[in-house]
Amino acid sequence: MSAAVGADRPQVVSHVQQALNYTVFDCKWVPRSARLLCLGSAARGTGLIQLYELHGGRLELLREIEKPKPIKCGTFGATSLQQRYLATGDFDGNLNIWNLEAPEIPVYSVKGHKEIINSIDGVGGLGIGEGAPEIVTGSRDGTVKVWDPRQNDTPVANMEPVQGESKRDCWTVAFGNAYNQEERVVCAGYDNGDIKLFDLKTMSLRWETNIKNGVCSVEFDRKDINMNKLVATSLEGKFHVFDMRTQHPTKGFASVSEKAQKSTIWQVRHLPQNRDIFMTSGGSGSLHLWKYEYPSQRSKKDSEGCELGVAGSVSLLQNVTLSTQPISSLDWSPDKKGLCVCGAFDQTVRVLIVTKLNKI
Repeated sequence: MSAAVGADRPQVVSHVQQALNYTVFDCKWVPRSARLLCLGSAARGTGLIQLYELHGGRLELLREIEKPKPIKCGTFGATSLQQRYLATGDFDGNLNIWNLEAPEIPVYSVKGHKEIINSIDGVGGLGIGEGAPEIVTGSRDGTVKVWDPRQNDTPVANMEPVQGESKRDCWTVAFGNAYNQEERVVCAGYDNGDIKLFDLKTMSLRWETNIKNGVCSVEFDRKDINMNKLVATSLEGKFHVFDMRTQHPTKGFASVSEKAQKSTIWQVRHLPQNRDIFMTSGGSGSLHLWKYEYPSQRSKKDSEGCELGVAGSVSLLQNVTLSTQPISSLDWSPDKKGLCVCGAFDQTVRVLIVTKLNKI
């Protein structure tokens, strides 16, 4: 691992801090706007959605919406840029889709899981990529389900433990490989270190591995291209970057791992404008900014003549400690390069500016 040096190193600048009177679990930029959302749990056990607008050096609260159950996660990934509907997963296993202009009643609602929805992702919306708008949810009940909001109560895919297999808490889900109308995968990470890649075209398990520690976050560098890279973060301060371009019949995907810190890496998010740069957020209240370097050759032939992937390397560009508590959520602005929002368990949301990203 090498670190970026000198004056060209990006700096992570805390632009605005906003104290909250509740636990924030997720933060999201509203696409094509200077607005952001905080999702979480109020002290009395209800759910909160707060909509803020960024005005220079301050955040103005535009709207606060209270819901019956704490809200764990949200995504805009399956909506159009015109509608910008928010899909959320809550502590009771409900998947709801909200029109933020009229948020009293959800535009779509389904009791998706028997237990808390830990993670949600969307694809096919925001004018990105191909194929149907779909939402994937991962739950403590051990199942991963894919939903098409245009269809009623039944998921279009349901990945659950086979009979006799013990159910594992699914902590994280992500879409990938959605580069045409037919292809699409879901990656899921579990509390026992399992990572599973489900192919939605063939409705089969395409690949699985185990990273020996609970998988807190998985994300493809882009959802709407041929699978390229996948980052998985873990409970014990390590992350793994898998080269998803070449799948070996027995060895799977090549990977490089990096020990970022001693505590949990809660989340990974790739920079929308440069897929080789990503940020990880940690249990120690820190953020680490990384760059992936490709090897000179991305694949080679093994002794049997099979293509085998070659992993690249990772360099640390910058790190900063912002909080005494874990930073549990992170989202880059899709529109303004280097603008970022993060939520931490010190009940604070922070808007950050990362400088000099065009120089690396």
